[in-house]
Amino acid sequence: MATLAPIAPDAPPPRLLFPPMGRIYAAISPLSIVLMRVFAGVTFVLHGWPKIQDPFKNVEMVEKLGFIPGTIWSPALAGTEFFGGILLAIGFLTRVAAAGTTMVLLVTIWLHWVLQGKGYSGAELSILWATITFYFVAHGGGPLSVDRALRREI
Repeated sequence: MATLAPIAPDAPPPRLLFPPMGRIYAAISPLSIVLMRVFAGVTFVLHGWPKIQDPFKNVEMVEKLGFIPGTIWSPALAGTEFFGGILLAIGFLTRVAAAGTTMVLLVTIWLHWVLQGKGYSGAELSILWATITFYFVAHGGGPLSVDRALRREI
């Protein structure tokens, strides 16, 4: 059985079928990371906005999920979505914000897939968003972020 050999960190990049496209890819690569980070952050801000206006609104819901006391977990959920989204969007403390939002999304995957019994189709969007936020846990905010401007990351 054939196996894939790991790619050495100092290996040259793969050759492009259309080499002139390399310049275009190099130019849009940093922009694609920024767009993904900003869009994810803004989405969390919009999703967290109603929760931050009434941080205790979801006490019963989080307690049904097993997060007791809900008076702590409901505001934590609201803050993670709203403030975590702001931090993610601007790329400040990106890894921390992305870790928090990823944890929230893992709970929503469990909620939709297991507790509500919807399986993959019910958890699909949360899986996609968790994959995006986990990217920023692993890679940080990217070249056009406050973290990079400050030359500091966690």
